[in-house]
Amino acid sequence: MLKYVLALLFLASPAATQTPSVLTDIPAVHSLVSQVMQGVGRPDILLDKGSDPHSFQMRPSQARAFSQADLLFFIGPELTPWLERAIEGVGIKGEAIELLEVEGTHVRIFKAHESDEDEAGGSIDPHAWLAPDNAEVWLDVIATKLGAIDSENAELYQENARTAKARIDLLDADLTRMLTPMHDTPIIVFHDAYGYFADHFGLTIAGAVRNGDAATPGAAHLVKLRQIIAKSGIACAFGEEQHDPALLEALFADAKISIGVLDPVGSSLEYGPDLYAELLRNMAQEIASCTDK
Repeated sequence: MLKYVLALLFLASPAATQTPSVLTDIPAVHSLVSQVMQGVGRPDILLDKGSDPHSFQMRPSQARAFSQADLLFFIGPELTPWLERAIEGVGIKGEAIELLEVEGTHVRIFKAHESDEDEAGGSIDPHAWLAPDNAEVWLDVIATKLGAIDSENAELYQENARTAKARIDLLDADLTRMLTPMHDTPIIVFHDAYGYFADHFGLTIAGAVRNGDAATPGAAHLVKLRQIIAKSGIACAFGEEQHDPALLEALFADAKISIGVLDPVGSSLEYGPDLYAELLRNMAQEIASCTDK
């Protein structure tokens, strides 16, 4: 009799809602999606720790997970061309959301660099996550897309997005105060990835060692960069976690310049909901303290 009653109760109970299968491309996007999904589940990330987002090879297990994903949130093919090929080749069960195409996203265009053989002007700068206002736009879209396939948790997704946006507002104000003294201090960066961050916080980037994401700097570009260093009173230059510092060290061997390290992607950090804030704060602290080294 007891077994019969339990069976009836089981049949009468609504089926448990399955957590959406969500994939992301880079650590910053994974962090934003993780914040929205808190209390429901965790998204997966394609990019391994320490990997370069511009060139990455998916493992067979990742390709299988990719094909079964309900949602994929990614920056765009300008950042991860291999991911666009995977979408076309492997296919995805659900929807792929290209964040650079989301309405309300502020998108920069690379400027042409005179006498450079590197990045051509006029192409989209894909490093849009480095602008906090873009992250806030994306949080709303992430919550809406998740709620559309998981209506049971739709309100929680929206609440999590509101909380995450409030935290970004506080972080933004804090970093603005931290970086204000650096407004008139020209800096050199490793590659042309920091335009969104510089525009948002009023920084002056005098030049980049590499103008393109994958371009090797040509002789004309390096000559021009040395001229900028000599004339502009450069105080600080920054390498990157994912790249060999040898080129930067050779370039500034005879210059009295403080050299720091930035991680614009966040692939050296602990993946999870806290990564996005940590990424921006680490960059701001490294830039703000460069003249003290």
